[in-house]
Amino acid sequence: MGAIMALQSILAEKTVSVSELRKKPCEYFLDEPVAVLSNNKTAGYMVSAELYEQMVHLLESQSRVSRFRPNKERLTAIAEKSQALLLSSTDVELGEFSE
Repeated sequence: MGAIMALQSILAEKTVSVSELRKKPCEYFLDEPVAVLSNNKTAGYMVSAELYEQMVHLLESQSRVSRFRPNKERLTAIAEKSQALLLSSTDVELGEFSE
């Protein structure tokens, strides 16, 4: 009896192999999803910036995704503030927290 192969859904009409994608990646940023295959399995999907932004805005309009997308400077400021708060905290405030 032969081996049973697992079925996998590909949620795109177009596909590209990882090796082909490496040759000319910009050709696959389309206004429709392109499934990227590795060893004949879907490794991910590529879409254009415009389509990705539309998808994010749609998800945000459903109030299920945060709109918080800080840049590097904002993340650095958050990290510095967090560090200062941790360093100034008492053992009582930290509870059972340990490094």
